[in-house]
Amino acid sequence: MRWALIKAAVAGTTMVALAFLIPLGLMVQQTARDRAFVSAERQAAALGPALAITTEQDAIARALASTDAGAQEKMAVHLPITGFGPGTVVGHGRASQLAVGTAAGQGQSFIDRAPGGFVLLQPVAVDAQRVAVVEVYVAGGDLTRGVATAWLVLSLVALALVAISVLVADRMGARIVGSARRLAAAARSLGSGNLAVRVPVEGRQADGAPEELREAALAFNAMADRVVHLLAAERELAADLSHRLRTPLTVLRLNTASLGTGDAVDATRHAVAQLEREVDQIIRTARRSPEDVPSVAFGCDAAEVIRDRVGFWSALAEDEGRRWQLAGAEGTAPVPVQRGDLAAAVDALLGNVFRHTAVGTAFSVDVLVTEGSVIVLVGDAGPGFADPDAALRRGEGQGGEGSTGLGLDIVRKLAETTGGDLALGRSAVLGGAELRLRLETRPALPRLSRKRR
Repeated sequence: MRWALIKAAVAGTTMVALAFLIPLGLMVQQTARDRAFVSAERQAAALGPALAITTEQDAIARALASTDAGAQEKMAVHLPITGFGPGTVVGHGRASQLAVGTAAGQGQSFIDRAPGGFVLLQPVAVDAQRVAVVEVYVAGGDLTRGVATAWLVLSLVALALVAISVLVADRMGARIVGSARRLAAAARSLGSGNLAVRVPVEGRQADGAPEELREAALAFNAMADRVVHLLAAERELAADLSHRLRTPLTVLRLNTASLGTGDAVDATRHAVAQLEREVDQIIRTARRSPEDVPSVAFGCDAAEVIRDRVGFWSALAEDEGRRWQLAGAEGTAPVPVQRGDLAAAVDALLGNVFRHTAVGTAFSVDVLVTEGSVIVLVGDAGPGFADPDAALRRGEGQGGEGSTGLGLDIVRKLAETTGGDLALGRSAVLGGAELRLRLETRPALPRLSRKRR
């Protein structure tokens, strides 16, 4: 925008300068020409009194020498003649006899071309019968004297006007661009999570900003306030909904206390206790403002999390007669995600197997650690995905009652936070569905754009 304003100012000022300065320059040129001929007429008129007194050549020669033009040999006197015949010339004459005769016959000033310039022929009546003609030579350089200097001055004036317009446009553009950049920076800051950012609409930073940008800043501030309000309402809603789960969880915990003993009972009690902890954590997190959220350790061991979650689901697998296999989780596999988020993603993948396949269907979990990523493969011997693309779309649950269609979308978002992805396909070993979760373990390098030379 700044360069556009400067270009517009240069174009507009240049057109205005040319519209005024070109006619002015032509007028200066015409003025110089008129000035030269007026001076010639004045030189010619200076010999009128002398010709009225005498027509002797010596006297006329002395009169010529006393003038500036005569001293420079630019003046001559054609003594009285009759008709159009040749006469005596005093001084250095350049006019043709025809031009002299025409001036004498017409009885008025006459301008004719001569070698290197022009001649002014001024007739002077000596008596009632005779007419003398005074010739004044005007060189070509005298007609343009001072014109070059005038054009130079006018050009400098035009350049000064263009420079001033560029300076003014640059200052105006700087204010406009500065306001737009502050608005863009505030939008980026809000997008990165800084809910306290606002655009100043009063004060020194806002001085010189166009009214449209002021209105945009006011609209941005109103939007930011609305976002803060909506997030606060969302946190309260999440806390309220989570609090409603406490009553059925309490009933479940009391029921599990009367079930007796056994591996299945212990697993159920553990699951209920973990669910209660998750609900409490959701309520505490929802009640906090973004500024009050404590910093947590970022990153975990994916192999350890997968071993723990597969061990949790193995109890249910044994009850349903499902054969399962875990491979590649013996070592360590650090990933840049929080432990709770990864555990929730693994639970979503394994829960998808139990929810969408028949009892007794085998499944496997494979962990592959590469140089820049950790890949988790969850396969089963079920029927597979009828429509993999639809299965990844948020909210399109295909598992009947109890399926929300959010599990795989949560896993996908977790993968994308690291630069990875979630892919659905068919298991090469078990023949059913296969979910491939790829977590990047190092930040992706920025792509360098090559500039054409």
